Amino acid sequence: MALTDDAISKIKAMILDGRLRPGDRLPRESDLAEQLGISRGSLREAVRALSMIRILDVRRGDGTYVTSLEPELLLETLTFVIDFHQDSDILDLFEVRRALEPLAAEKAARLMTADDAADLLTLVDSVGIDDSVEAWVDNDMEFHHRIALAADNGVLCLLADSVAARTHQARVWRGVTQQDSFEQTRREHRAIALAIAEGRPSVAAAHALAHVAGIEDWLRRSLGGAGS
Repeated sequence: MALTDDAISKIKAMILDGRLRPGDRLPRESDLAEQLGISRGSLREAVRALSMIRILDVRRGDGTYVTSLEPELLLETLTFVIDFHQDSDILDLFEVRRALEPLAAEKAARLMTADDAADLLTLVDSVGIDDSVEAWVDNDMEFHHRIALAADNGVLCLLADSVAARTHQARVWRGVTQQDSFEQTRREHRAIALAIAEGRPSVAAAHALAHVAGIEDWLRRSLGGAGS
């Protein structure tokens, strides 16, 4: 493993210093192994590892290439891991939401257009008390997606959407079991949306933090009660 790690580090260095650029084809295995001073076996294992995390693209019969290295591509591995988090890890996901969503709200308050902010406020009031739990949860997901999108950071948006999608069931559970949860969510969403519309980044971030932290606290207490 130490030899493989060394090979990975050397290939990484070639990418970071520009000897290998996005889309470049790697030299032949024997030539690259000699150039890096490593065995062909270690190089092969390193290429396999880097292809799994989308740094390299092994094309059978053609060669090995550096991928585009676009953030969305590199984060596919992380979102795959998030998808496989079990319910026992749900609090970990909410901790991540608590870190991401205030940042997204703060940036949205700086960058969201007036029209988009008005649409965000309209979205908050577009579901009613007679609508289904799923309708409320879909509205919730769309609300947070629009804020993350407005933050104009592809990595942040992808992470926020991935974590939010994995907490979908927890949101449904809260809607079914907590009295007045929908109206509470609407009030909190409206406070966030108003701060964004008024261009108050720190206030938007504070409301977003309180919103996610409140859900996390409810979930922590609910899980504690379920396990007692």
